[in-house]
Amino acid sequence: MKQLQVDLGHRSYPIFIGRDLLGHAEYLAPYIQSKQVMVVSNTTVAPLYLEKTLAGLQGFETSSVILPDGESYKNLHVLNQIFDELLSQRFDRRATLLALGGGVVGDMTGFAAACYQRGVSFIQIPTTLLAQVDSSVGGKTGVNHPLGKNMIGAFHQPQCVLCDTDTLNTLEERQLSAGLAEVVKYGLLGDADFIGWLENNADQLLARDPDALAYAIERSCQDKADIVAKDELEAGVRALLNLGHTFGHAIETGMGYGVCLHGEAVGMGMYLAAELSQRQGWISRSDVERTDQLLQAMNIPRRIPQDISVEQMLELMKVDKKVRDGQVRLVLLKTLGEAFLTSDYSADLMRDVLSNSYA
Repeated sequence: MKQLQVDLGHRSYPIFIGRDLLGHAEYLAPYIQSKQVMVVSNTTVAPLYLEKTLAGLQGFETSSVILPDGESYKNLHVLNQIFDELLSQRFDRRATLLALGGGVVGDMTGFAAACYQRGVSFIQIPTTLLAQVDSSVGGKTGVNHPLGKNMIGAFHQPQCVLCDTDTLNTLEERQLSAGLAEVVKYGLLGDADFIGWLENNADQLLARDPDALAYAIERSCQDKADIVAKDELEAGVRALLNLGHTFGHAIETGMGYGVCLHGEAVGMGMYLAAELSQRQGWISRSDVERTDQLLQAMNIPRRIPQDISVEQMLELMKVDKKVRDGQVRLVLLKTLGEAFLTSDYSADLMRDVLSNSYA
């Protein structure tokens, strides 16, 4: 078992990474304030892991709420199911919510915890690769709106994050590759040596080699923890973690939430960011090809689906948390392994890149 630390002063918390961690109370108990624990999961994950999770919480007063599975349910209406259960079971402000599932479950549970009685504690137990390497760490919580992804939410840090890598054994192939997109992101934005490791270990990751997955998760979490420790509320360097996301969120919103997985959309967005960076003269054509080949090796889509037009993309990109004074700011690449946030790019070049990047 590996243990990392997200260093945020009095809000610091550990990330536990290893096999067969579910059901071991010693990892969770120190981070639960009172006897009341509400486990939030979904219809896919609960049949697989809820019983084992609850077995590790003996001695606590536990309840659970099972949400429908999918990005299309990440909204305020479904969020109320969590509040309904908390109120009907008379949970108080010392209660702890436990998110057992992927990124949707984690985001919604964290947002519910941020809001319930103006803030209660929560713990992340991510069961997808994407959630283990990205969404469970850093305290971003929220829900989607029909006009924009993750536009309603709050920063609310968990008490701890427990990544049981055994849960990845039941993950669908498509979900595995979607998670690997976020792993690739860490290499491209600030960890050049990691890019080479990923190129050399793509086959092992897709084959779910436990040592390769554990290393990829640990390194991704460490990269993210280092950035979050410097910029918890995304006032500066943390925005670099959005490499590919402005494009990706537009694709997700335009196609309808859940049609394109988040990691798939981010993969497309990273390819678009590389193309635009090259057209601006910042990276070479061989850098774009290397990015494309790495994404392809991980079975990550790189081209925009035909279902969404260039005009839709441009309009939806304007609904982004990085927009300032009406200007869409993008995370682009100076080199492979060094990203930066900028509004100093050619709108004509961006339109041309979008027009020539369809599947």
